Amino acid sequence: MNLTLLTDFYELSMMQGYYLHQENPSVVFDMFFRRPAFGGGFSIFAGLDSALLHLSSLAFSKSDLEYLESLGSFHKEFLDFLSRFRFRGDVWAMEEGTLAFPGEPLVRVHGSLIEAQLVESALLTILNFQTLIATKSARIRLAARGGSIIEFGLRRAQGVDGALSASRAAFIGGAAATSNTLAGKLYGIPVRGTMAHSWVMAFASEREAFEKYAETYPDATVLLIDTYDTLGSGIQNAIAVGKKLQAAGHTGFGVRLDSGDLEYLSKKVRALLDEAGLAEARIMASNELDEHIVHQLITQGAPIDAWGVGTHLVTGGGDSALTGVYKICARRNGGTWVPTIKVSNNPDKVTNPGIKQVWRFLNAAGSPLADLIGLEDEPPAPGMAHRFHHPMGDYRSFTLRDYAGITPLLSPKMKEGKILTASPGVLAHQARARAELDRMDDTYKRLINPHVYRVSLSTGLRDLKARLIRENLPGGARE
Repeated sequence: MNLTLLTDFYELSMMQGYYLHQENPSVVFDMFFRRPAFGGGFSIFAGLDSALLHLSSLAFSKSDLEYLESLGSFHKEFLDFLSRFRFRGDVWAMEEGTLAFPGEPLVRVHGSLIEAQLVESALLTILNFQTLIATKSARIRLAARGGSIIEFGLRRAQGVDGALSASRAAFIGGAAATSNTLAGKLYGIPVRGTMAHSWVMAFASEREAFEKYAETYPDATVLLIDTYDTLGSGIQNAIAVGKKLQAAGHTGFGVRLDSGDLEYLSKKVRALLDEAGLAEARIMASNELDEHIVHQLITQGAPIDAWGVGTHLVTGGGDSALTGVYKICARRNGGTWVPTIKVSNNPDKVTNPGIKQVWRFLNAAGSPLADLIGLEDEPPAPGMAHRFHHPMGDYRSFTLRDYAGITPLLSPKMKEGKILTASPGVLAHQARARAELDRMDDTYKRLINPHVYRVSLSTGLRDLKARLIRENLPGGARE
């Protein structure tokens, strides 16, 4: 399916205006988000591979052009221009799986004004959603304290692409597997599944249903024990089947709880399994889970080994969207780059001007200390003390002297419309996310009232921003 028209209509309206008035300079746009999702202390950047593939395949098909012509809003010469359109810009971005924070550019798009305008909506829908879901997945994984997370959200996802994108992003954020078979094929994600209640009800008895399943999958038997009565019949029938598998030398046996008081039931089930000599049997839980429920169950000592998480993972749960935006930060005027700024009565909506880089300062263990957003041509010198200014550009600041290294986070991903290097794949993205989270101080990873990670402006960027704000006040520059 050609997705070139996956853009807001006003993007095309503006593009035609730029074209007809011959206003198509080189520009730079930043994509960033304004606040962390879920009230958390971090986000996991995801969706870049999907975005780059979209950019590399942009082309208006014959049917696209016929549709646009039928709207009666576009001139023939503009439609002729679109028939030859390809994205020829450059893209700089963070690596997928990187820890990201409010205000810092995740992606930088360099190109003509027309092409940079066209791609805005698609980039935001791809990157906002996948970053949201990757972050949710990471939060659930942290709450599980080492327990496996299986993404079970296909049937509750927001449409087909919502399901596929969510499976991909959830895996990057930390899920061990997905129930979505197509996502497994497309992205190389491990697929898992047990049984539905319909399997149990399809046989004459619960015991027969369990036995038939064990005959079919003797080394991967996970039995759903709450169809009729978890403690009254389910666990007893499961134990009988599990002991037969154990005697035959089979491994991988477990049970799943999908309803009821999961803390109480898991403790009772664990005791019965251990008493029956099935200490290796695993307990899986599902049923409208999120990071807060998982955290509570773990805190209360629920002996649950794996978690099937669906609705609240693939939809974002309590936070329906990442607050990502895409703003122009520089335009070419002759041979000079001119920084641009959006000024607002709301300080949170005042943008950071100029072509920028994000530098992460690390301690000796590789743990992030603070991020510095600065102009690309003012990289911080290693070993020197550096001034960090509050992102609102006010008087607040601090000086960082004690650090071990500085890492730039944005690197070139696309040059003149061509992807520069093949993606390492979702396994590598997941490994990056896990490693970065492992190195991050626990205070930033709390579910409630996490410590706020410091993202600051360099002195040069702070001064540029202040000057442009003054110049854009009514009446021009003011002291």
